[in-house]
Order: sequence, then structure tokens, then C-alpha cells
Amino acid sequence: MEEGESLGDALVREMREETGVEVEVGRLLYLCDHIVPEKDLHVVHITFEVRRTGGSLGDISEGLDSRPIRGVEFVKTGDLPHLGFSDRFARLVEDGFPGAGSYMGPKSAIGL
Repeated sequence: MEEGESLGDALVREMREETGVEVEVGRLLYLCDHIVPEKDLHVVHITFEVRRTGGSLGDISEGLDSRPIRGVEFVKTGDLPHLGFSDRFARLVEDGFPGAGSYMGPKSAIGL
């Protein structure tokens, strides 16, 4: 997020800059955190459902982001375990994220 930027605006901007896809922010799916004490690191994951409104995957303008995500693709939810996601996370996706909009605790609680 940039100073003065709302969370939703940051999501829309980052998706455009890093993937080339234009999105509209939907419901909050989950909030969880990841603490790495040995690195004095605390990362908060805030994940939203989005609806694609335009753009093209990989259509990234050079210079917009120093680390664009280049390996983006849409996959079937059944393929998630084969891509390194846990069975627990795949079930949450298949079930439409029951409990959406709530704090889920550590990211391991959702299978990440």
C-alpha cells in the first residue's frame, strides 16, 4: 500500500501492475498472519475475492513494478493440490470459503 491509499485501491493497482489484469474488489475471504520469530517478521495476509473486469494476463508495463508476477494463470480448483496448495486450502476454495470475512489465525489454519 502507498501512503493515503485504501486497501481496495491498493489491491486493484497491484493486480494491474503485477499481472496485467483489471479487477473489482469483492468480499473479504480471510485474514490470517504468519510470524517468523527468528527473523522478527510478522506478515498479515488479507485476501479478497475479486471479479475480473478487463486486462490481459502478462500484459505488464515495464517500470510499473520492480517485481512483476509473470507466471499467472487461471486454474481449476481441483488442480490446486498439484500446484503445491494443501488439501485443506483446496477444500476451502471448493466450499466457497465458509467463514469468509473472519480472522483465521495463523496461515497454517487455512492450509498455507
